[in-house]
Amino acid sequence: MWNELAPTIPSVVQVGVLYKILYDRHMADPKPVEFCGSALDDLRAFPTEVKREAGHQLDQVQRGLDADDWKPMPTVGLGVREIRIRDAAGAFRVIYVAKFTDAIYVLHCFQKKTSKTSRPDLDLATQRYRELVKELER
Repeated sequence: MWNELAPTIPSVVQVGVLYKILYDRHMADPKPVEFCGSALDDLRAFPTEVKREAGHQLDQVQRGLDADDWKPMPTVGLGVREIRIRDAAGAFRVIYVAKFTDAIYVLHCFQKKTSKTSRPDLDLATQRYRELVKELER
């Protein structure tokens, strides 16, 4: 049986080459991160550990990977996602869009106060997304 499977199992060299190609692709040209409106100031107001985790998650997105804990936000806009961060201080969110070629755009950063995202937070992210799309179309 092993002899039958052996031709379909990649060699260590093949796996190493594939890893290098994928690793280099994700490390070569990370997209810059641009903040819309007050999103950067809002992120800076987060507790230190939450800021550190948000930065780590955005770094993963810059390298073409998914954040560890995210969900799509289609009500805000096409391709918009939300990074979810939990801490002893509470639940924090970073809403961003990475589908554009120039940059990753952080639309809104906030601390959640209830289990459901508040309408003002969704409205602000939606407004910033629409403004971004209009600006990029010019």
